[in-house]
Amino acid sequence: MELNDFVVKDTLTIKDAMTKMDKNARKIIYVTSENKLVGALSDGDIRRWILKDQSIHEMVKEAMNADPIFIFKKDTDKAIDQMKQQKVDSIPVLNEDHTIRNIMFKSHELVRGKKIQTPVVIMAGGKGTRLYPYTKILPKPLIPIGDTPIMERIIDKFHEFGCSDFIISVNYKKNMIKGYFNEIERDYNMSYVDEDKPLGTGGSLSLMREQLKETFFVSNCDILVDADYTDIVDFHKKNKHDITFVASLKITQIPYGVLQLDKDGLLENTVEKPEYSHLINTGMYVMEPSVLGFVPDDEFADLPDVIMAAKNAGLKVGVFPVSENSWLDMGQIKEMENMIESLGVNG
Repeated sequence: MELNDFVVKDTLTIKDAMTKMDKNARKIIYVTSENKLVGALSDGDIRRWILKDQSIHEMVKEAMNADPIFIFKKDTDKAIDQMKQQKVDSIPVLNEDHTIRNIMFKSHELVRGKKIQTPVVIMAGGKGTRLYPYTKILPKPLIPIGDTPIMERIIDKFHEFGCSDFIISVNYKKNMIKGYFNEIERDYNMSYVDEDKPLGTGGSLSLMREQLKETFFVSNCDILVDADYTDIVDFHKKNKHDITFVASLKITQIPYGVLQLDKDGLLENTVEKPEYSHLINTGMYVMEPSVLGFVPDDEFADLPDVIMAAKNAGLKVGVFPVSENSWLDMGQIKEMENMIESLGVNG
């Protein structure tokens, strides 16, 4: 990585800054004006901007933190202590004229500090018909991405942040799933909930009422989200949500000129190849046990329907946005191929 991978001008759009942030994989960029440091933009800043329903086509100076942490060259030896004190993972080192000399990171020197002990529910009971013919042989959770089954990758990601208790809802080819995880070495706990009949992503929660007595994650068995899971739980609790969707910001471009009409049906404006952004449900959630009261007993139910019932009854539902590239889905064969390519592994 070069310095330019972490530095942008204050006139760059937030959308383009997100692209650069995805590329550098450090969740932060530093903002300059006339080559001098004027701000920092983190994934958290972008998330707050999106949740205010602001446009990602605005310039980064509108969303950045205009009071960034930094040190001067002469204080470089204090960088690690400064990062620990300020609880940041990077710090720019400035020349006397406030131009950026380099950026120091602490991530390779520190083990992750805060761990979360949040239980994780993984919905693994479906047939995965969109992945035929693969799922005629293997259940979807055991489809390999490289040399590792997708569900094992999901569990490893949660475990990286401290999660050690996993509840797996199983039905289709459930003995194969149990057999695989009983054979591998693992330092986390797994329990299974057997669906006697398909209950959907929501209905199977009715079988877990006695196990879920605290805040918990729910994840589909075919998605990976590259985010700080500690941040997601903190966001959920700080805002006192009953349910938090993890949502991916999907940007769609219309490949044509779009005509905008006024109320009388007359041309008002033309927009060439406009882009629109939408928040897409990734299939990952944080929930409180109160949600379980809206799950029907022993009946098929989709989780989004359960969530809407809870929302309509007054429960608080929030959204934690992540970038488009932070969400990998393998629900269909083409998406599975994209996941393999994104992770840089051989199928």
